[in-house]
Amino acid sequence: MNHDFWKTLHGWLNVAHSDDIQAKKRLLLDLHRQISDPGLRSDIQRILRLMDRELLARAEWAMYCVMQLR
Repeated sequence: MNHDFWKTLHGWLNVAHSDDIQAKKRLLLDLHRQISDPGLRSDIQRILRLMDRELLARAEWAMYCVMQLR
């Protein structure tokens, strides 16, 4: 996957709704189970890690905001 793909992915992660990220993550997990090519599997794992990182950052930010309201 080229530089433009990763750039586009990062841009999408910044604006996508958490539900959309979760839905795409489920699709990628299913795809990962079906793929045998090591390079493609590695790319999918990297995408999944980026998605997890984004979802975690959003959860932490939400928790921070809640704590500030108290």
